[in-house]
Amino acid sequence: MKNRYDQSEAQQYINRYPEIPEDVALRVYTSRIIGKEADLVLHGGGNTSVKTEIKNILGESVEAIFIKGSGWDLSVIEPQGFPALDLNYLRKLRVLEELSDEEMVNQFRTHLLDASSPNPSIETLVHAFLPYKFIDHSHADAIVALTNQEKADEHIQKALGDKAAILPFIMPGFPLAQKTAELFEKNPHVECIILKNHGIFTFGDDAQSAYDNMIKYVTMAEDYLAEAAKQVEPVERVEIVPPDPAVIMPILRGALNRGLEEEGDGFYLQLRDDAAIREVFDRVDAVELLVSGVLTPDHVIRTKNLPVFLDFSWCDTEETIRNEIETALGEYSKAYETYFTTQVEGKGVSRTMLDTMPRVFMVRGLGLITAGRSMKDVRIAADIAEHTISTKVQGSCIGSYAPLADESIFDMEYWSLEQVKLGTRKMAHLQSKVALVTGGGGAIAVGIGRQLLKAGACVVLTDVDQERLQRVEQGLAAEFGSDRLAALHMDVTNELSVENAFRQTATLFGGVDVVVPNAGLAHVAKLADLVDEDFQRVTAVNMFGVFKVIKGAEPLLRRQNTGGDIIVNSSKNVFSPGASFGAYSASKAGAHQLGKIAALEMAEIGVRVNMINADAIFDAGEVSSGLWDVVGPDRMRSRNLDPEGLKEYYRQRNLLKSTVTADHVGNAVVFFAAGFTPTTGATLPVDGGVPDAFPR
Repeated sequence: MKNRYDQSEAQQYINRYPEIPEDVALRVYTSRIIGKEADLVLHGGGNTSVKTEIKNILGESVEAIFIKGSGWDLSVIEPQGFPALDLNYLRKLRVLEELSDEEMVNQFRTHLLDASSPNPSIETLVHAFLPYKFIDHSHADAIVALTNQEKADEHIQKALGDKAAILPFIMPGFPLAQKTAELFEKNPHVECIILKNHGIFTFGDDAQSAYDNMIKYVTMAEDYLAEAAKQVEPVERVEIVPPDPAVIMPILRGALNRGLEEEGDGFYLQLRDDAAIREVFDRVDAVELLVSGVLTPDHVIRTKNLPVFLDFSWCDTEETIRNEIETALGEYSKAYETYFTTQVEGKGVSRTMLDTMPRVFMVRGLGLITAGRSMKDVRIAADIAEHTISTKVQGSCIGSYAPLADESIFDMEYWSLEQVKLGTRKMAHLQSKVALVTGGGGAIAVGIGRQLLKAGACVVLTDVDQERLQRVEQGLAAEFGSDRLAALHMDVTNELSVENAFRQTATLFGGVDVVVPNAGLAHVAKLADLVDEDFQRVTAVNMFGVFKVIKGAEPLLRRQNTGGDIIVNSSKNVFSPGASFGAYSASKAGAHQLGKIAALEMAEIGVRVNMINADAIFDAGEVSSGLWDVVGPDRMRSRNLDPEGLKEYYRQRNLLKSTVTADHVGNAVVFFAAGFTPTTGATLPVDGGVPDAFPR
């Protein structure tokens, strides 16, 4: 592993934070270079500390320990991410024979030197009881590859030498702190402490030496594993025709989500299908190698303890694939219930069982699929699973994998201090829903996308115009972040393009629940002047495009078998057409009728199909309406109005004298998609009240 310590960078951190002790500035620096190394820590894992003296409000010197705060990620940590505690007091706690987790946290909170600080790490006492100034702790992959072995002690000693002390797995908190301190006092010459099935602590009197020791011992472990790998014969592989992710993902997601619809909850999925992952899954010993417990129990709250391995090589129909998935989930759920019952009865404790669904799926021939209640959860599970796979392969070169016993896994999975890391979920109306919106580069798509994202959905915007699409995506990403947002090229007039966009959506998020055919073209010409090519061009997008999108969505919705919504963005012109607007009005009316037919045909799979009839929407911020870019000049000339005058004209003609915006259309989409009423085949005007356009 590369040593990334750089004296000039270290000095930059000292200069950047002149208001804090130099020790703490260096603590920030080395914490960040540890946190940016994924082979050391992932997603908030690991912790670091520094002991130093500070002045209190009376000007008195106080020995303090600054330690990573709960919820902070080492890769981006700032000085405020290191709460300071009274070190002398914490050291006195060592005389206690026992200290409950709740009281330990209370002691931390009551001995902070700044009451506004975040909660200190649950391993604060380990850092406090060890005498060194700087302490680094990571869950390094290479270290865990050594510790999670049947002959772990032997491999650790061979790889790391006699300056590495070893502890068996102990739950974090007061017991671990006591044992770590005792071990160090018996072995004061050690440069690191290895915790089995957990990770490594290194230390030093300055920031660089503690970090250097971390890199030194992790590198020694990596070298040991690499040398062992040279002696291993190539593993036989299974030849398999790769299964279709557009089939697997929605069936799997539907099986996970079925029954959760009423709760407004469910799972997203994501596929990682790079060659290195597929290569491991195609090993003949893949199940034996990979279907085993987590590397470190911290991971169990993100990935569950065990993955599911799926092999569809014998499946020749979608029905057999569905049966294989549902059987695997049923068996997993039953095994989890047995594990839970056994543990609560054996320990004599009362706990509320968490959901019984797996989070990690290893699909032979396809890749790694992870599930989560948010895309952040999905990504974290995937990152951890990738490192777990790689580490188990590394470890297989030296022996057999030895996971922790269920007793220890249960203690961590149902530990209140660990559950806090998951946070409190805010349930939104479209939580766990995936929406695809065509015409994503237009003004109306801005409002639809914004309201869908506000309501908790993941949103895929599609358009044929990449430049306009990118502008809308960037605007929404600036407001909501990019985790739940994707932009895909789709030509709604091309069946293959539509199919590819839905396939990519299945790969990105697991399927689709809400489809909004929104793409549209306009053309101004009287019927007498309307040429066939222009009429066909408008109809190809406005009517046939809607047809192709509904047709393209149907297989995914059917495979999921959890219902869904198609919401056609029609137009006020469906009921109140305009002169010189024949191509647009007729094609929109055709699309509207297609929506009604789809409502009749797709009710059998629980899919609601509704229509929104909006009046003139000229723009959404800096994003103009492509339709009004075409229509506007003619309308202004015919009424002798400027752009603002035209907007005012349309506002004055509706009953409520309202300005209709893209966000109003987005609100209507959310109303239908959230299923507030059991409605299908309906038309909702969003026009401020245009009497000629009343549905009839």
